[in-house]
Amino acid sequence: MRLQKARLNLFAVIILATLAGILSPVGPALAQRVGEGAAAPAPAGAIAARRVVLRFLTTNDFPPFNFYDEDGVLTGFNVDLARAICLQLDVTCEVSEREWNDLIPALERTEADAVIAGHAVTADSILKVSFSDRYFHTPGRFAGRRADTSTTATPEGLEGKRIAVASGTAHEAFMREYFRSSRILPFDNPDLAREALKAGEVDVVFDDGIGLSFWVNGTGSEQCCDFKGGAYLEPKYFGDGIAIALNKSDPQLKADVDAALAEVRSSGRFAELVTRYFPYRLY
Repeated sequence: MRLQKARLNLFAVIILATLAGILSPVGPALAQRVGEGAAAPAPAGAIAARRVVLRFLTTNDFPPFNFYDEDGVLTGFNVDLARAICLQLDVTCEVSEREWNDLIPALERTEADAVIAGHAVTADSILKVSFSDRYFHTPGRFAGRRADTSTTATPEGLEGKRIAVASGTAHEAFMREYFRSSRILPFDNPDLAREALKAGEVDVVFDDGIGLSFWVNGTGSEQCCDFKGGAYLEPKYFGDGIAIALNKSDPQLKADVDAALAEVRSSGRFAELVTRYFPYRLY
């Protein structure tokens, strides 16, 4: 997804407990990777003793994660989460925006301390930067016409059915791997796939759960459709979640950010942000 530059076209009421860290996927297994054998970090809050400012970078074109509001103020879920982390660590928060392609290079040049812009944790990315604990997962979801109450969104239930997907995406690859008995119909982009569903040209569409949730509940769908079945979070296709990118040379900052994230969750602030920016069901 984009959660690299094509990152979804995007964009979700999320089950709050899910995003509080107890997500259980429906469908192929979600692998949670936990590091082993790491040295014990210094106590959370040590950052305050040696740092008074925490510099975050993000983009301005990834709503509802990061965008300019009607007053021209940079805002969004990621921006407010960054500020909540700074508040927890009792440091001044600076959140600036850069072009997507310059985010990680700027971090590597130490022009920022952290990047919070929807980066997926991948095998390639962890060679360049360190990552905080995952704070968001983006599922694949099926949507079908509301009038169709008999469709079961499983490989057996969709045998012979027409499934619309965006061509060349992880969603198409996932369908071809696990739904081989269905008719997979690729479209040039997610919008065309959704329009085909609305027109009754396909039986279901399989797409990014965030973007699909906004379409299902927005004016574009004309209330034609709803979610079918549960969420799919297989890391091979949909990534291992998104996280805050940090410079590898500062392991203490990672420990502090992870501890702050945990406190933001336990305080209820994280759930509040989820409700504010993602009014529709994702999982």
